[in-house]
Amino acid sequence: LWVQAAVITGADATRPRPERVGRYSIKSMASSTRTKPPQKATRSKGGRRLPPKVKTGPDIPMLPVVVGALLVLLAAGLIAYNFINNKPVNVPSAAGIPCDQLEHTQTHYHAAVQIVSQGVLHPIPANIGIVLDSSGTSVTCYYWLHVHPANPDVIHIESPANDTFNLGQFFAVWNTWSTRSGGPSEPLDATHVSSFTLTPDQTLVVYIDANDGKGPQVYTGDPAKIVLKAHEVISLEITSTAFPATTPPAFNWSSTANAGL
Repeated sequence: LWVQAAVITGADATRPRPERVGRYSIKSMASSTRTKPPQKATRSKGGRRLPPKVKTGPDIPMLPVVVGALLVLLAAGLIAYNFINNKPVNVPSAAGIPCDQLEHTQTHYHAAVQIVSQGVLHPIPANIGIVLDSSGTSVTCYYWLHVHPANPDVIHIESPANDTFNLGQFFAVWNTWSTRSGGPSEPLDATHVSSFTLTPDQTLVVYIDANDGKGPQVYTGDPAKIVLKAHEVISLEITSTAFPATTPPAFNWSSTANAGL
């Protein structure tokens, strides 16, 4: 026993035991290099293995999607509206003037026409050149020359091009519009003014007021060839010995009905 103690307390007494060095160094290395074991997939209550959760990408913002969808719907609606309102209608043209489903604004001005027979002013019908549907409530189409009820005796000239029109074309529109719905013929010639037929003792006298401050001036040419101009007033007066020609009634472009024309 004494000999063993001497050996231990000799020069090598301070050296740690080999097994201790190995034990502490292996444990230290194992603790520093150990990795976490892979997580086991969770199991459902029935014991079946559930698929691992997959991380999804960022959520797509909904506002731009909704706005884009609304813009597409709006564009489709505008295309449908334009198609419906510009498709041809089964209404005949008159003197080269068609009947369109929309009123035009490229050329837009107004002239007036007055018919006086035996000293009496006869207003022209409202809605000349405005074709209604079978119910009589909705507009089917507008001729480029037409009359709105709000503006008695006023011709609205509304066309898609910078054309000029004459009084004869307006009467052609009037005639087509009238006869299409079973109304009377509406000619303008040497012996007819609308539904008036001149007798041998009657004469047609035509006046034009160009709105230039000169007042109504007698026109001796063919009335059908009178070019319609802005704020021009054309008076067709049927006279006779008993009712000679007189200055036609004044037309008021500044009235409440016509102030905006």
